[in-house]
Amino acid sequence: MSEHNSEHQEKNRAAIEKELYINKYTVDEHESHLRIKDMEVCANCVEKPCTYICPAAVYVWEHGKLTVQYSGCLECGSCRFACAADNIDWNYPRGGFGVALKMG
Repeated sequence: MSEHNSEHQEKNRAAIEKELYINKYTVDEHESHLRIKDMEVCANCVEKPCTYICPAAVYVWEHGKLTVQYSGCLECGSCRFACAADNIDWNYPRGGFGVALKMG
């Protein structure tokens, strides 16, 4: 990757993070709307697309384990389509919970 592309990606990521910051999240502390069906499937996944397709970086692979930080989820559903193994159980959060996007 060229230095210019790397710089461009870094600026884009900063812009995305700035936009994410203005969203309002009401976290359901008792029930996640995202669930990994089988962690062994994730362990054997070579590309781990959920870790880079999610614009909110909800999925993090570290220390040999996938962590799902559902509280920042934008509810876009990208992870469902990125996982070729269909190993992510994705639902909308219960009523009153989730993200409230601010426009403008």
